[in-house]
Amino acid sequence: MSPDSYVNPALPPSDLIVLNRLLQDVEERQDEKVALKEKPVNERKDGGYESGESRERSKERQCTLVLSDGLTVDPGEDTCCHSRRQAPSTEPQVLKHESDAAALDELQGLTTPSDRRFLPTVFLTRDLPQLQWPPWLKQNILMPYVRWAQAIVRNPTDVVMVTHLLMYATTSIPSAAILYLRFSYAHAVLHWLMQSWYAGSYTLMMHQHIHMGGILKRQYAWLDRLFPYVTDPLHGHTWNSYYYHHVKHHHVEGNGPSDLSSTIQYQRDSVPDFLCYVLRFMLLIWLELPTYFIRKRQYRNAAKAGTGELGSYLFLALMATQVNFRATLFVFLLPFALLRTGLMIGNWGQHALVDEIAPDSDFRSSVTLIDVPSNRYSFNDGYHTSHHLNPHRHWREHPAAFLRQKERYAEEQALVFRNIDFLMLTFRLLRKDYDYVARCLVPMGAQIDMTRGEIAAMLRKKTRRMEEAEIREKFKQ
Repeated sequence: MSPDSYVNPALPPSDLIVLNRLLQDVEERQDEKVALKEKPVNERKDGGYESGESRERSKERQCTLVLSDGLTVDPGEDTCCHSRRQAPSTEPQVLKHESDAAALDELQGLTTPSDRRFLPTVFLTRDLPQLQWPPWLKQNILMPYVRWAQAIVRNPTDVVMVTHLLMYATTSIPSAAILYLRFSYAHAVLHWLMQSWYAGSYTLMMHQHIHMGGILKRQYAWLDRLFPYVTDPLHGHTWNSYYYHHVKHHHVEGNGPSDLSSTIQYQRDSVPDFLCYVLRFMLLIWLELPTYFIRKRQYRNAAKAGTGELGSYLFLALMATQVNFRATLFVFLLPFALLRTGLMIGNWGQHALVDEIAPDSDFRSSVTLIDVPSNRYSFNDGYHTSHHLNPHRHWREHPAAFLRQKERYAEEQALVFRNIDFLMLTFRLLRKDYDYVARCLVPMGAQIDMTRGEIAAMLRKKTRRMEEAEIREKFKQ
């Protein structure tokens, strides 16, 4: 599989729309360069840009890609395919704007409840039109369930969150209870594997929960507040720590020098530095986070963060020593160790490539991933730059927000990748495999004119450890 050409067949429709638009930009720019090399601009009827036939081939290839993946993106007037029915334009900027507008309209239609194209997310693995259910089952079971769930969730697109709450209530909780009542190692291993599979999606569902103040409607606020105290420990989280570390701390400091999970003080392609980064969080966050809030004179946050973390440790200790150590190991301790490690590996990947000139820019201190499992299974987690630009943005709105600001992303030299997730990005950087990472880059703006070697060299510069004097200069208060 070549990362610069492979398209995941399980790609969500929104990722496909965004990816096609970016690839069109690349192809148009490359054809412009070829045309300008071959003939002077004033001798070409089309103004020096690609021929209509060339553009037809690229658009047809991309639109065939939409249809061959079985995704229900309407190939009508509102998609990129509509250009096949138009005369070639001699104004590429106008063409680009029209294509972006059509793609943006399609994305907004998928998330607007009043639009005929609206698609609520019911399951993470498949979109509604892809479900090949018998008509009677869809009519009598699926659609009534969707309507019932939409009456519970805060956003009509978030049926999937009710689906997941029901899944945890019928699998995670009973399985954990049975392990405490009748332990067996076979069951314990299967339970841990199941929770490991759930952990990513659950964490990103809670990511939406902590940023939006809940996921259920106001009349169910009591359930919104209570269920994390049951489900968080089962998935490796400590009580309230995610909220206070991520919302009240990380998004305030933005990977700057006061951020306890900042990457700028580390050489981000170094295995020893990475291990120090992970171990520091694992061993010291219980102390450093409350201390941070005390330094900021946020004493209430310090108390809540400290009691949540230490209270969770006390709970785990009591369950291990007073109830059942073997069950606690598989139900709570192993998920805790796995999640904390995974969070740090992911955060390293999210903030490993930091601009050496403007490291305090949200556009330049994080990256965007499209065409990755994170977007399918973890609530568009790949749109990390968009999330930092607006932490309150709903997860379904990230692709449209990205496309709306596409030119700004290009001007800011933001980094966009495909076919590489945050965990694999961390792995490849630690191997110093910059050539592979360069092949995953979807170039924008001036990046389109760079060779793969130049891109790899650029990426290498962005993993450099920043010295203290440089940090003081770049992050002036």
